[in-house]
Amino acid sequence: MPALMPTQIYGTITWLGLVGDRDAALASGAVQEITALFSGPVGETHGGLTRASDSRVLAQYKRGTPIRNTRQFSILSAEDLAEIAAKMGIDGLDGALVGANMIVAGIPDFTHLPPSSRLQNEAGATLTIDMENRPCTLPHEPIEAAHTGFGSRFKAAAKGRRGVTAWVEREGVFRVGDRLRLHVPDQDVWQGLGGRG
Repeated sequence: MPALMPTQIYGTITWLGLVGDRDAALASGAVQEITALFSGPVGETHGGLTRASDSRVLAQYKRGTPIRNTRQFSILSAEDLAEIAAKMGIDGLDGALVGANMIVAGIPDFTHLPPSSRLQNEAGATLTIDMENRPCTLPHEPIEAAHTGFGSRFKAAAKGRRGVTAWVEREGVFRVGDRLRLHVPDQDVWQGLGGRG
C-alpha cells in the first residue's frame, strides 16, 4: 500500500491569482494560468525556496530566521469563500481580496485537509499541503475598499475556513479549469495529545 493514497475526490480550479508586491498590496491579480516551479509560483511575491520566519513559528525560531518556504501557495475553496462571505453579511467575496493564489471547488472540508495531502492536476503538477492557513487582519484593507464597513468582519468569519498553504512538489502549469485529484496520507490520526486539539 502506498504511503499516499489517491482518492476519488476531485476539485476544479475556478480562479488563479498572483500577489506581485506584498509590501504594496495584499490583493492578488487574476491570471488564467500559473507556472509552478520548485521555488513557487512564477511572479508571486510569497514564492521562493526559503522565507523569513514570522509569528507563526516563534516557538521554533527567532523572527527573521531563514526557513524552508512551505507557504508558496495560498489556496481556498469556493465553498469556504461563500461561507465566509455569508458570515460577513456580504453577497460574495473575491479571492483576490484575501491574497489567494488558487480557488478550488468541489473538495469537502477543504481547510481541514490533512497536512502532506497532495493536489495533482492531470498533467502531473503537484502541490503538497502544509497546513491550515489561519485568518489574519491583512485582508481587512482590500476587503474594506471593496465592501465598505465589512473589512473588520473577515478574521472572525474566516476562522476554520481560510484554506491551506502549500508548496510545489512537482513543477508544472496550473490553469483555470484544471481538475485536481486529492491524495491523502495513509496513516492514523495522531493521538499524542488525546486526539485533535
